[in-house]
Amino acid sequence: MSQSDSLGPAVLLIVTASDRSEAERIGETLVEKRLAASGSVVPMIHSFFHGNGQLQRRHEALLLLKTSAAKSVEAQAELKAIHSYENPDILEVKVSGGSSAYIEWLLEEVR
Repeated sequence: MSQSDSLGPAVLLIVTASDRSEAERIGETLVEKRLAASGSVVPMIHSFFHGNGQLQRRHEALLLLKTSAAKSVEAQAELKAIHSYENPDILEVKVSGGSSAYIEWLLEEVR
């Protein structure tokens, strides 16, 4: 049985954070706890959404976390517990391709 068979596919968690510092803190926490293999931060994005009856605009940071499907639920629970937003923007995207050597490394890191 390969690592991907036992842990399910690799997934990418896409998360917005209030700023770069928060994104880095969250990402590093999840990597330290082995809930994610790695993370990347895009320090400044411009987000917009409808809220409170009008268009809202906000500068945020974008956190990209690489983990396994098996660890995703636990990773998302930890994200929600340490995030400053009451309802953080967390999206899970299944990885359907890419570097097999990298994906094997990723899955081993969160084993």
